[in-house]
Amino acid sequence: MNQFRLLTDTNIIIGLEDARPVRAPLAELVKLSNEHSVGLFVDGANYDDVTRDRDAARREVTLSKLDKFQRLRGVPLPPDADLIARFGPIKSENDRADVRLLAALDAHAADFLVTQDIGLHRRAERAGLGARVLTVDAALEWLRQTFQARSVRLPYVEERKAYQVDPKDPIFASLREDYHGFDAWFDTCRKGHRECWILEIDERIAGIVIRKDEDHLAAGTRHPGPKILKVCTFKVMDDFRGEKFGELLLKQVLWFAQRNGYDVVYLTVFPKHGFLIDLLCYYGFEVADESRGECVMEKVLARGALPAPASAVFEEDRRHYPRFHDGPTVGKFCIPIKPEYHRCLFPEIAKGNLLSLFPGEDSMLDHHRDRTPGNTIRKVYLCRAKITKLRPGDILFFYMSKGAAYAYSQSITTVGIVEQVTQATTTEDLIRLTAKRSVFTETELASRRASTDRPVKVIDFLLIGHAERPPGLKELIASRVFKGPPQSITELTGERYAALRPKIDLGFDL
Repeated sequence: MNQFRLLTDTNIIIGLEDARPVRAPLAELVKLSNEHSVGLFVDGANYDDVTRDRDAARREVTLSKLDKFQRLRGVPLPPDADLIARFGPIKSENDRADVRLLAALDAHAADFLVTQDIGLHRRAERAGLGARVLTVDAALEWLRQTFQARSVRLPYVEERKAYQVDPKDPIFASLREDYHGFDAWFDTCRKGHRECWILEIDERIAGIVIRKDEDHLAAGTRHPGPKILKVCTFKVMDDFRGEKFGELLLKQVLWFAQRNGYDVVYLTVFPKHGFLIDLLCYYGFEVADESRGECVMEKVLARGALPAPASAVFEEDRRHYPRFHDGPTVGKFCIPIKPEYHRCLFPEIAKGNLLSLFPGEDSMLDHHRDRTPGNTIRKVYLCRAKITKLRPGDILFFYMSKGAAYAYSQSITTVGIVEQVTQATTTEDLIRLTAKRSVFTETELASRRASTDRPVKVIDFLLIGHAERPPGLKELIASRVFKGPPQSITELTGERYAALRPKIDLGFDL
């Protein structure tokens, strides 16, 4: 149980308890506090405030409802002279009530005081308590940041509770064959409101991940954690093999785990699922145990600065994915990319420029029918740039060129890591080198007319993630990252990268 306590000011209580509709943020504050076992408290000062209300009927109702909140008791109150010295003048009973609340906060009877009273905020600032006095909106944001998982949105992947998934769905058929007692276990998941990611294609479940938070005692992992994510089920339907949906679900798992500060991700896999084992190993999972007929596979997620590379930088980045090295020995390059190509490679951020009809809903452009390039972590970029400096482990910043239909036109949106760079001198070479990483058809690849005289550069890279708020061209120019819109692959000097780095928030520390 969380031991955090929120002390609420009288104006908050009145907002909750009077006859008018409750403000949405206030209702959400109460809801999240209850969900996450954060105590909502009142103090005797609240009672004093209410007794001064001249509306007798409202006073009686509010006093009767104060008992719904936990009450701070026995908080020692210093002499008036000490209170005035600490919190400012006491010229009225309202002032005295305010000072009492701050005294309770100062005594650590509560962690935060929630109030909309600007005077209380100012007193707290003067007393050095400003960081612990929050508005309703600030308290709500603190609850979300502290206790709610940060979501990751990828195409076709939807959040579900286990009880929302039909246990008779065909995706579970092979799981029943492999796991005796699967139905009883899944029924437990449904009753426990276990979290799932569902991959839906044409109203069919093409893939599913069922996840669970565990501590080290329950998980028994080789690494102690303590924050551990168990992937209870990781399944893609046979009908959808070849479209890289396993890679898409793995991307969902790893981005979510990294953004939410997990120490370990683990799952069990039967040895017969060799392709899945190889995929997991490529991104840093290791076999921790094979004693019970299954491979227990664990991936440790690094906290703080990554250790200096013990081997080739790319190999270290791959094992620590999605973390990566960005020290002075690693090259940094900006790649301008046309909007339509960007949309195919990175469909999860293909936001349109037109406003959505519904507040809070993104205007996402339709995904192309060819899903595979957007699903992958390992991607490819083709060009004829003359640059020869690109090396495995170098960092790529993708800049979407101008496109009126796109919200992130002329912005740096995406980060990747160079895996390898090769040259294609024939169409056949180009087809072989790009395979399913490419967003182009055979006809489109042939139109590039790769030759010995005009080879096509093939840049294989790992998709690391997308900026939470992609910096636009004006901001980049103002920060001296660019002098103008990039027209070809551009190397970023140490000074230019230093200016860009704080603008690229991937949802986790670099």
